[in-house]
Amino acid sequence: MSLLVVGSVAFDAVETPFGKRDQMLGGSASHFSISASFFTDVSVVAVVGGDFGADERAVFTKHNVDTTDLEVVSDGKTFRWFGRYEYDLNVAHTLDTHLNVFAGFEPKLSDSSKNSRLVFLGNIQPDLQRGVRAQVPNAELVALDTMNLWIDTTRESLQKTIEVVDLLIVNDAEARQLAEEPNLIKAARKILSWGPHTLIVKRGEYGAAMFTRDEYFAIPAYPLEAVFDPTGAGDTFAGGLMGYLASQEKLDTPALRRAMIFGSVMASFNVEEFGTERVQRLTHEEINQRFRDFKGFTNFEEIPFERMAQATK
Repeated sequence: MSLLVVGSVAFDAVETPFGKRDQMLGGSASHFSISASFFTDVSVVAVVGGDFGADERAVFTKHNVDTTDLEVVSDGKTFRWFGRYEYDLNVAHTLDTHLNVFAGFEPKLSDSSKNSRLVFLGNIQPDLQRGVRAQVPNAELVALDTMNLWIDTTRESLQKTIEVVDLLIVNDAEARQLAEEPNLIKAARKILSWGPHTLIVKRGEYGAAMFTRDEYFAIPAYPLEAVFDPTGAGDTFAGGLMGYLASQEKLDTPALRRAMIFGSVMASFNVEEFGTERVQRLTHEEINQRFRDFKGFTNFEEIPFERMAQATK
């Protein structure tokens, strides 16, 4: 299998200033796998309850997402998240969380999953993430996502997990909190000293930045006039990024930079409608057009300083 994601498959109930959904497909593994499926073969390790029906499963089938390792607890209920956004769509207010079968989730990997080339450890408890990491010792690249809850409650375990992955993907507030450093550059340097070779910082409507020990690269967000629901945008970004990387033979810096663009492209579609609704209907041409748009509005002509100085006289 080319790409493996371990995370949550859930039902979300979301309200924004622009509408609401009482139940829609959500969870880190759902958003990630649908996004990644436009670039590569992807397999999901997660758990759902007996209420996870044919309509939800059909979404994965339509996008050729392998659900062999999707555990079903027939007498249980699927993880549910209830949230609300105000006009500042960067801030989600959690109204309620029903962990249900997710509370006892212990990732079980088939032999095929254990041989995955790339692995994404979605936002779950760090001990579980580290347990999965141990089961994929030959993976070429393992990426990790986390959140402030685990930074607050399981910092020591989380740092041990970060030490054994290649790529960490977090938002800017989480990077600062994790490193206990208000300056993002210093925070990145500290996090990279723990083991990962790459840190990618999601900055919402302001884009994303990539740090390695030797390089820095940043991109803006795709400019949008209509943003309806940011739920799952970060996982959709990660899906586009990791999906593109899985399609490449060489995982070098140029590939990582292009992957960031594709990640941002996928996230830009995600926020245009609720949940996974917009991404489910995407075409490759739409994706490639936004990639070309990115190239256009981030390109500029190099003019030597001396020449520029003469031109302004």
